[in-house]
Amino acid sequence: MKRFKKICSMQALFFISVLIICSAACSAALAGAALDVDGNGTVDGATDALLVNRYVHGFRGASLIAGAVGSGCTRCSALDIETYLAAMVASGDGGDTYTNGLGMTFKNIPAGTFMMGSPAHELGRSSDENQHQVTLTKSFYIQTTEVTQAQWTSVMGSNPSDFTACGNNCPVESVSWNDVQDFITKMNLRGEGTYRLPTEAEWEYSARAGSTTAFTNGGITNTSCDTLDSNLNIIGWYCGNANSTVHTVSQKQANAWGLYDMHGNVWEWCQDWYGTYPADAVSDPAGPFAGEYRVKRGGSWYGAAQYCRSADRGSRYPSGGSYSIGFRLVLSQVSR
Repeated sequence: MKRFKKICSMQALFFISVLIICSAACSAALAGAALDVDGNGTVDGATDALLVNRYVHGFRGASLIAGAVGSGCTRCSALDIETYLAAMVASGDGGDTYTNGLGMTFKNIPAGTFMMGSPAHELGRSSDENQHQVTLTKSFYIQTTEVTQAQWTSVMGSNPSDFTACGNNCPVESVSWNDVQDFITKMNLRGEGTYRLPTEAEWEYSARAGSTTAFTNGGITNTSCDTLDSNLNIIGWYCGNANSTVHTVSQKQANAWGLYDMHGNVWEWCQDWYGTYPADAVSDPAGPFAGEYRVKRGGSWYGAAQYCRSADRGSRYPSGGSYSIGFRLVLSQVSR
C-alpha cells in the first residue's frame, strides 16, 4: 500500500490536527479494499465499501482520523483503517453524515439500483409513472430535512415564506426554482463544498430508501383528505392531518435512511426538466436537456395522499413559487 502524506499544523497552544492525504492511486486501492468493517461476516457496499470510501476521500474530521490511526501512522495499513471504522460504527457514527456551517445535516446515500415509477395497480398513480430500472453509480449526500426558513434567511437576508408564523425551523416556501438557483450560487461561495438540487432519480431513490411500496413505510390506503391514511400519517404532513399549514421539519418519523419529510409538508424542487420516462433501464438519468416545467416531488400539506407517494411526479414553471413548494439540497463534494 502506498504511503500517505501527512501534514501537521499547530493551532494555538492546545492541539495538533493531523491531515492524512491519500494519493489518487492509494484512494482507489483503499476504496476497493475488502474490509468487513461492521463485523457481520460479509463485505458489502452498503456499509463496508461505503465507509472505507468515505474515509479515504476525507469526509471525516482531521482530529478523528489522527486519533484513529495514530499520529505516527505514516504507512496506514488495512488493519488501521478497519479498526478505526469498526470503532466508529460501534459508536453510532458510520461516517455517513456531514453537517455544514449553517447546521444543515447531510446523509450519505449509497450507489445502487432500483425500480423508478409505480406498478400499474398502485392506488392514485398517474400515467407518467411507468416503471423502469435506474442505476445510480455514485453515492451522494442529501439533506436530511427540507431547507428551513432560518437557513434561507441566513444566506439570502430575507424570508419569502407565507408561513413565517410557523417559525425558523419550518421549511422555507414560496420560492421558485430560479430563486433556489440563486440560493445555491451563494451557498457555493461559502467554501464548504458543491451544492445542488437532487435529480429526480436521486430524489425518488432517497425517498424510497430501499422500499417498493407507495410510501417508504407501506402502501397507500386512501386518496381522501377526510380519512387518515394510516401509513402516511406516521411519516408526513398532508391535507388529512396538517390543518392547512406547514409544520416544523423532522417532526414525523424518518425513513430507513434517516431522511425526514420526504412525503408531504412541502413539495421539493428537483434539478430536472419534466419529461417522459425512458422505457429501458438507464444509469444516472438527469432528465431532458430542455423543457417548459421543472420537476417537483413529494407532495405537501395542501394535497391528498396520492401526491405524496414516492413515485408521484409534479411540475411547475421554474419562475413560479408557491406556499406549498420548498426544497432540500444535495452536497456532491465536500471541501476540506
